[in-house]
Amino acid sequence: MSDDKREEKELDLTSPKVVTKYKSAAEILNKALLLVVSECKPKAKIVDLCEKGDAFIKEQTGNIYKKMKKKIERGVAFPTCISVNNVVCHFSPLSSDETVLEEGDMVKIDMGCHIDGFIAVVAHTHVLQGGPVTGRAADVVAAANTAAEVAVRLVKPGRKKSDVTEAIQKVAAAYDCKIVEGVLSHQMKQFVIDGNKVVLSVSNPDTRVDDAEFEENEVYLVNIVTSTGEGKRNQSEGPYHAIYSKGLEEKRARVGLVECVNHELLQPYPVLHEKSGDLVAHIKFTVLLMPNGPDRITSHAIQELTPAKTIDNEPEIKTWLALPVKTKKKKKDEKMLLEY
Repeated sequence: MSDDKREEKELDLTSPKVVTKYKSAAEILNKALLLVVSECKPKAKIVDLCEKGDAFIKEQTGNIYKKMKKKIERGVAFPTCISVNNVVCHFSPLSSDETVLEEGDMVKIDMGCHIDGFIAVVAHTHVLQGGPVTGRAADVVAAANTAAEVAVRLVKPGRKKSDVTEAIQKVAAAYDCKIVEGVLSHQMKQFVIDGNKVVLSVSNPDTRVDDAEFEENEVYLVNIVTSTGEGKRNQSEGPYHAIYSKGLEEKRARVGLVECVNHELLQPYPVLHEKSGDLVAHIKFTVLLMPNGPDRITSHAIQELTPAKTIDNEPEIKTWLALPVKTKKKKKDEKMLLEY
């Protein structure tokens, strides 16, 4: 085996070192999410919350892999975004922004961390209120969370990507909600957050992707956004995008951006929204397709929900939820007997 092939093989989940880096990034990210959720209070400035999330990730990743002979890149893989109510995603304001949270807001927190390019991402929805979340707010959060629980059971070797697309749409419909169109789940690889293998959120004749099966040792970003509205994404009006794939500091953010985008040196992530008055919930997680089943490594506990809709009369959804996430490994002796 050549050195190149040996190095390539070591960069997937067959390498314990790679698995450790993914899980270390996920552990830091889960703690960062916990911190940001705890700081989400009425009158809190969104920009302050985003900065706290990013600062925590930078600090924590800076404390590990410090004594390696070869320098290991680590830190923020996707800047902390906080999108409220009908805003779908990508709201990460400049430091001059004065937007604050209000009581009753539905807050989506989206963030990412990496160690040596092995990326963990997460998104969570939190409603700023005491006590159980009720009504349509509970419906849309329950739809996203239940769809995520179904997805983690279907993102496994042997299943097709279309299985996940169809299932999450059925879950959303059970709660009288819609899956937001155009929100994609992606395979991730080292230093690649949006890989070529894609899972559609909504089946669409205008959008065709290869309906391949999931394979062992792949890593996926599973991205689910539900809405009480039509499930259509619209780009917010504004003079700039706050997030670019090769991010810039604010003092440089308005200099030459158009030229950089036109020459594909920067990839914009526009702020997207549903109609005013609609509620949008977002759940995103990272899953490693290990030999013994999917391993969801990023998450956060959902608030207590009392939705108006239920899945009590949805046997197909209940069947999906009853599927095991992990598969039992056969003992070595049992395997030898079967082969004999």
